[in-house]
Amino acid sequence: MSDKILGIFPVDWRFDLTSLPYVRRMLKSRWMPFLPIVINLFVFTIILMAGFTGGLATGNYNFGIMFVWIVWWVLLMMFFVPVLSRVWCMVCPLPAFGEWMQRGSFLGVRKKLFGLNRKWPKPLKNMWLMNFLFLATTYTTGFITTRPIATFILLMSIIVGSIILCMVFERRNFCVYGCPVSGFQGLYSNLAMTEIRAKNPEICKNHKLRECVIGNERGYACPWMQMPFSMKRNTYCGMCLECFKTCSYDNMALNLRPPGTDLLVDEKRGLDEAWKAFIMLGISIFFFLIMQGPFGFLKDWANGKTLEGYLTFVGVHSAFNLLLLPGMFLAFAYASRSLGSKEVALKKVFTNFSYTLVPLGLMAWVAFSFGILFPNSSYVLHVISDPFAWGWDLFGTAGIPWMPFFTGIMPYFQIGALLLGLALSLDIGVKISRQTYADRDSAVMGYYPIAVFLTAMTVFLIWLYTG
Repeated sequence: MSDKILGIFPVDWRFDLTSLPYVRRMLKSRWMPFLPIVINLFVFTIILMAGFTGGLATGNYNFGIMFVWIVWWVLLMMFFVPVLSRVWCMVCPLPAFGEWMQRGSFLGVRKKLFGLNRKWPKPLKNMWLMNFLFLATTYTTGFITTRPIATFILLMSIIVGSIILCMVFERRNFCVYGCPVSGFQGLYSNLAMTEIRAKNPEICKNHKLRECVIGNERGYACPWMQMPFSMKRNTYCGMCLECFKTCSYDNMALNLRPPGTDLLVDEKRGLDEAWKAFIMLGISIFFFLIMQGPFGFLKDWANGKTLEGYLTFVGVHSAFNLLLLPGMFLAFAYASRSLGSKEVALKKVFTNFSYTLVPLGLMAWVAFSFGILFPNSSYVLHVISDPFAWGWDLFGTAGIPWMPFFTGIMPYFQIGALLLGLALSLDIGVKISRQTYADRDSAVMGYYPIAVFLTAMTVFLIWLYTG
């Protein structure tokens, strides 16, 4: 009998969207994802121009600030990642320049790539670099969300960084191991309701050529350096669709599935991904305190009003995410091992159960995003008519004043999101406990401390977000 997510959705249920002929034709076309990337590039060109011309001015009425930190961020956390996995990586325009230069082509397929094509250093084939890069990016949150030029510098740094790495290393190592945004998308995509997988593993098993890995005249070898024929998790699949184009057996599928199934894959779990879960959960707390909380001194610290205050913010922020939160979880993991089975290594208990934080962490970001969306979305109506603050009124919306929407019922949306995250985390926790401990009684006893931690963290988040 198949296990079920939340007791409702069978873990092994899948619906192949590419069984619809028009979907399969679209995904196999070389115009996909090239065309969405070009459209996205047009939007990001406006964002970059608005960021550059906006300078140091307050960003509420700046197109770049509003579309990156309101529209894009809300869509990413509330829809793209939880529903469509890493679809943003598929259409992201920022690494496109580097990839086009590397390939020497926009649409065509070339066997030999330009550049040095070096291998990525083996010690960095994990999430640690992305963990520290993303954490470092959050040190600038007081600047990038209020000063347009800071957002411009951040985005241009990603573009330039991707070009440099594409010229030095093979394929899309920047996206796999170096992009600050890639890490949390990879981890949270394990909760997503879509996946790219081989339809029939037996066909792949008997096919020795493995065109999805080496490429052919129809498409490139997997730019993300994965083995599409045997993938079991979304973590490092950038959904670039090259495997759909190269597979001569037409054996790749885009599936709908229940949420969280990848979190139950009992392999390739690591401390790098565990720390990504802690960092993302911790940052959601700090971002709320800085952007939506009542503590003005925290805003001053993050905005760099004084050097001492800013350094204090960096130190406290880092210590909480890298040490305090993981340390608290370690105590509960130790209690789990003590009650469950001392024959299981503490590292395994700690690492395995860290994946229970993924649903709660993502829903914490969804709750945080409600706090951005409802009070601030009316600013978007202004900036689409006057993107560069030059007095334009392209769509007749530049004169619409700021007005918050649905702020009275916003706490209910936030509470609902957090309770959904708790339910998924508790459910995933039960199943991971059964994987971690050998017998049922040990699994039950070892699960209790983790359930207490998840519940206590949810209560804290509800109190924090809704007062």
